[in-house]
Amino acid sequence: MKDFWNKETEKRFFKQALKNFATVEKLFYKTNKGEYFAYWKKKYEGERYTLQSRNSLIGNFTEKYSKDLLQETVQERNLYAVNNVVCKEIGLTRRSPADVVISKRNQINLRPEDIVLIVEVKMSLVWNWRYEIKGSENIFKCVGDYLSHAGTPGLLRSDSMLKAIGKSINIRVSDFQSSKIPIIILGNTPITNNYYDKVDHLKIAGIIQGFCSINPSPINDTTRNIKSTPKHGFIRFDRFDEFKKYINKIISSDYNFFSSMKNRKDLGIIIEKANKKQTYEEKAEEFLRLIRN
Repeated sequence: MKDFWNKETEKRFFKQALKNFATVEKLFYKTNKGEYFAYWKKKYEGERYTLQSRNSLIGNFTEKYSKDLLQETVQERNLYAVNNVVCKEIGLTRRSPADVVISKRNQINLRPEDIVLIVEVKMSLVWNWRYEIKGSENIFKCVGDYLSHAGTPGLLRSDSMLKAIGKSINIRVSDFQSSKIPIIILGNTPITNNYYDKVDHLKIAGIIQGFCSINPSPINDTTRNIKSTPKHGFIRFDRFDEFKKYINKIISSDYNFFSSMKNRKDLGIIIEKANKKQTYEEKAEEFLRLIRN
């Protein structure tokens, strides 16, 4: 499954949901003319309501889709992509598990040392779709990108960004055992320009290693479909091999997250003590030990 998120992926979601007995009313909005749409059109003047029943369906679909895609990126490394992982030591509970992790063990309950990468999935339906039945056939017709409908999908939602950031910070501050585990946020849209500086700062600070989109063409206006932010806190991937290289580089890196607030004198003392060690690795280990204590 090396196809990235595209219109065929969304058609597959609708077909699977209907096959698994989801009703049309749980998947589509019904207009006052009896037409079914995935999102309200921006120019729709009839009465509107909010469709909540689709959220869990698309959530389950995107997390399974992401797991399968990530499994392909690491299949040569004897690693596993696992959904809904619990690791209490680093703040991943049954009420708030990791969407997907790359792990050394194919299990849901893991230890920090088992986890190679944490992936939070922030995806939703990107395009607008009209649904109709012709005879015994279900017809799904794309009627516009996200600029044409009233929904705000994926990483374009401020609440999705804030939830991803909040959960990542919670993992980072839960225990020092999380300091060696990289975290990425996986989406299928660009981000808004008011988050460009934020995602770059989060990457530089080491809290989140990247916000990623695996949807090469979510919008007709290519000027609004950025490839990356200046410091690569956000990156759009256009090919599977490009994404695979990125994931494998992250899990091969020997990361160490550290964060502290020290006055200059204390920081100078820590640096001086660490510098007395012989090798670069020993200096780094001593610096991390001292700054955490």
